[in-house]
Amino acid sequence: MTKRRPGGAEEAVEETTSKAPPPETDPETEAGEESTEGSEVDAPEGDASDSDDAAEAGSDEPDSAEDAEVAEDEADEADDEEDDEEDVIEDDSEVDFMGDAADEVDKRVAELTTDLQRLQAEYVNYKRRVDRDRELVSQNATYKVLTPIVEVLDTIDRAREHGEVDGGFKAVADQLEKIVTNLGLKKFGEPGDVFDPNRHEALSHMGTDPEVEETSVKLVAKAGYMIGDRVVRAAQVLVVDPE
Repeated sequence: MTKRRPGGAEEAVEETTSKAPPPETDPETEAGEESTEGSEVDAPEGDASDSDDAAEAGSDEPDSAEDAEVAEDEADEADDEEDDEEDVIEDDSEVDFMGDAADEVDKRVAELTTDLQRLQAEYVNYKRRVDRDRELVSQNATYKVLTPIVEVLDTIDRAREHGEVDGGFKAVADQLEKIVTNLGLKKFGEPGDVFDPNRHEALSHMGTDPEVEETSVKLVAKAGYMIGDRVVRAAQVLVVDPE
């Protein structure tokens, strides 16, 4: 209902029920009751279960920490084992590499040694061939020079047989023979030598001789000459055969 006040203003006035108004209460008492009522209100079931789980989780915290430490230790041990395995693998690979390198070095050394031995053998053979060729060249030169002198030596021998080598001529003959001897010219062919077709030239046979066991030189018509193992001129001889 509305209640009109002087001046024309209307004021709404609530109708009161037949019930008596609640008794007045002290504000402090009312605040205390409200707080008591609020504290006595039951918590929702979900909140209680969450609190229980939190309590259980709080109670399990030491075990979880220990498990975490154990797990961390196991992980560290596993990492160490992996590192050790990697180190072993690296060591094995390094050993294999060093072994292969050593084998390669040994193989290379063997090849170089073989090459060196071959070169050394080739050098020795070359040196021998050069020395032989040098000696042969020297012998050829000496042969060419002394071959014409052989006829002069034959003349000296015939003059000596007749006793015509004396005085100044004898000195010249002796000096010439000494020079050709120093150059390597050797004289061969004496009576009684065994006949050698490579060194002797048989002019004729003089029959048999009971004093010889094989064909031998009986007389020397011209002496033979040689330089080293090379015959400059074969000895011209007369031979006899054994009986």
